[in-house]
Amino acid sequence: MGKRRRKGWMCTMNFCLRQLGTLEFWETLLDSFGNLGPIAPIMLAMVESFFPPLPLIAIVALNVAAHGGFLGFAYSWIGVLLGGTLMFLLWRRVVKRFFWKVASRSEKLEKAQRWVSRFDVASLFMLSVLPFTPSSFMHFAFGISDFDEKRYLITMLLGKGAMVAMMALFGQSIVSSLKNPVYLILAVVLWGGMYWASKQFCKKHDI
Repeated sequence: MGKRRRKGWMCTMNFCLRQLGTLEFWETLLDSFGNLGPIAPIMLAMVESFFPPLPLIAIVALNVAAHGGFLGFAYSWIGVLLGGTLMFLLWRRVVKRFFWKVASRSEKLEKAQRWVSRFDVASLFMLSVLPFTPSSFMHFAFGISDFDEKRYLITMLLGKGAMVAMMALFGQSIVSSLKNPVYLILAVVLWGGMYWASKQFCKKHDI
């Protein structure tokens, strides 16, 4: 009886693994995700601002695969902007305004303020564009600083738009590679280029 159960369980596992390797399975999964409308992809991209370990590039790729290039980009951009704006305003309007007397004693906050003082709008734009830079730290550091609020939000809007566009192109390349493996090369080149540029920028600005 035990052997039959183990054999049945193994057959089920093998069937599931075979299904995971088929294009039809992923097309069905993406169709189901696409039918959820704009709320799900926007919230998914937004949540990444609060939980940095979530891979934003994978979220954008999923949105593009489920909703197409333009809508996947738009939903992801909106989500990233909403999440980033909320995080920045949380630090600027709440922590800095009501808890600054206590929080300002922290050496980490003083270090973050000194770090922001080295940035101008052009540097902030590049920090927003590059995908493998710490966005959560960026919102925190600029939120507690005296950097102009409107300039920060406008620069972030433009920079994150460019960043999400690159990620959307990466996602579209991954989707296209399912039918034409040549696009996988483009995806790898994009990934490598974004990663290298991000690390060089972080090294230069001591992030």
